[in-house]
Amino acid sequence: MNAFLLAVAKAAPGIAMLAVFGLLWGGAVGWKRDRKRAVLMVVCAVVILANVLLWTL
Repeated sequence: MNAFLLAVAKAAPGIAMLAVFGLLWGGAVGWKRDRKRAVLMVVCAVVILANVLLWTL
């Protein structure tokens, strides 16, 4: 594996956690406007968080 792909693989969990925080924040902010979309954002955040936990085992 070349150095670039190794660097991307090391950065992936951090980038995914930023996405989790962004999705949770977006779900909280959008709760009053569109609950269906807010719930979907929170569910997506939980799925990404589970993936990160599996990656780090």
